[in-house]
Amino acid sequence: MWDPTQVEVFRSYLTPGETLAWIGQPASGIRFRPGDAFLVPFSLLWGGFAIFWESTALGSGAPFLFTLWGIPFVLVGLYLIAGRFLAEAYLRTRTRYALTSQRALILSGLFSPQVRSIDLKATTEISLSTRRDGSGTISFQPGAMLAWWSGSGFWPGFSRYTPPAFDMIPDAKAVFDKIQVVKTS
Repeated sequence: MWDPTQVEVFRSYLTPGETLAWIGQPASGIRFRPGDAFLVPFSLLWGGFAIFWESTALGSGAPFLFTLWGIPFVLVGLYLIAGRFLAEAYLRTRTRYALTSQRALILSGLFSPQVRSIDLKATTEISLSTRRDGSGTISFQPGAMLAWWSGSGFWPGFSRYTPPAFDMIPDAKAVFDKIQVVKTS
């Protein structure tokens, strides 16, 4: 059964007569996504060059402006190499999903909770992507142009460009089937 505290969190978002059909959350920990096939090598090149630039500027006695110029690039490089994985893993610990008798609800946010509500009867496309272990992602509309960047935790705030989804959930096919039942009822 569901955790009573999670039920209470979602109960405040329900409309009269609406009931909960499923509650879940994304997988925890650091996860790699398809977009990382490009982002990992890119981040290593970016970070490596930025660190090389900064160490050369510091070691050669370059003017203060050269040394100062490299610091933001080093920080961005470190974020791209490791920070984005940690930030996304943390955001997933603060994300909860609910399927109701009418809608899909996504509750997330780094600093304050934000709720996305998807009217299932008005949604024209719902897609399912599964992995061998049965986990997967259910997307509630066609993908946005930058979805593979933002879905991989590329940069904070890019999630607004991704379609709403139940991301990295266990037994995704069973949840997808429940959504189809809600959609057709």
